Amino acid sequence: MIFNGLFDLSLSDLIILTLVLTHVTIVSVTIFLHRHQAHRALELHPLLSHFFRLWLWLTTGMVTREWVAIHRKHHAKCETEDDPHSPQTRGLSKVLWQGAELYQEEAGNAETLERYGKGTPDDWLERNLYQRHNYSGIVLLLMLEIVLLGPAGITVWAIQMIWIPFWAAGVINGIGHYWGYRNFEIPNTSTNILPWGLFIGGEELHNNHHAFASSAKLSNRWWELDLGWFYIRTFSVLGLARVLKVAPKRSFIDERPQLDMDAIKALTANRLQLFSDYRRKVMKPVFRDEIRRAKRPIRRLYRSAQRLVRRDRMLLSDSDLVQLKEILDTNAALNKVYEFKLKLQAIWDQQASSHDKRLEALSQWCAQAEASGVEALREFVSLLRSYGMTPAR
Repeated sequence: MIFNGLFDLSLSDLIILTLVLTHVTIVSVTIFLHRHQAHRALELHPLLSHFFRLWLWLTTGMVTREWVAIHRKHHAKCETEDDPHSPQTRGLSKVLWQGAELYQEEAGNAETLERYGKGTPDDWLERNLYQRHNYSGIVLLLMLEIVLLGPAGITVWAIQMIWIPFWAAGVINGIGHYWGYRNFEIPNTSTNILPWGLFIGGEELHNNHHAFASSAKLSNRWWELDLGWFYIRTFSVLGLARVLKVAPKRSFIDERPQLDMDAIKALTANRLQLFSDYRRKVMKPVFRDEIRRAKRPIRRLYRSAQRLVRRDRMLLSDSDLVQLKEILDTNAALNKVYEFKLKLQAIWDQQASSHDKRLEALSQWCAQAEASGVEALREFVSLLRSYGMTPAR
């Protein structure tokens, strides 16, 4: 008689168990490694924190310091040659299918660990077990699953071993910088793969994360869902977690006659949302109208320009910029709204600028927009003057 393990589970039971076990690993990565350790977006109770450390030791063999350092370097050097896993520099196929190898390669870089790995666990267990014997955990897990599940435990274990290398190191780092939609035009190619972060615990909302890296909550629009945030809120109710920071949430007040210091503070905190509003409220309708009016051969050019103006200028190549200029030079309305976009961005690109200087520059921008003769710009000024801010909950 074949030994089927102490649990002697059916095939359907094994499938459900495998999905549960791999999901716990996903939750451990997104909450403990990513939001808690790498970005300090929340605090975790020591018992919960150590459960995640133990679980990751058993199911991945990853060392906290290494993962955190590599991820922080990814943010600091995003889309450059120094980015440990950018599909823009290394190719989508390599990151998708060899993400774990890229991780191991960067983990051997002592400079990366020293510069970006500060503040991670450094207790006796970390030094003497989790770091020194990081692969012992996955061997122990294999033996346990063979005893509990029989020969099927080998298959369950194998799926667990490839789960994070594929979904986290491959899909998120690869597809999450290559394909999807973007809420925020920031100087990297991060995308939201799906608006419902269920399968990978919310990590699907990668563009949102790069826009607000220190936010414990990855969803931003009302129709987006971050399952990791649901777990964090549950842990908070149980006294096992405390949220430290979330992305600012805008609100609207009655339109101000003129901009004031409160408006500047609200707009500065919500500047990424402001640029997103400009794209949707100004660029999109103006381009739509001009495309509709244009003759058929010209429409394709205007659509090409529309794709280019959506992107952060730092992501455009020299040939992109030349093509964009040639197209915009043929249409005064399109050129005007694009120039106003660049001027609006320039107001916040001056990092050392005081609120007083920003208020003066933005007031001038509003006056020029109202006098531009473009209805979408005048309406946007009204929206801009009504910006307020409330903490996200």
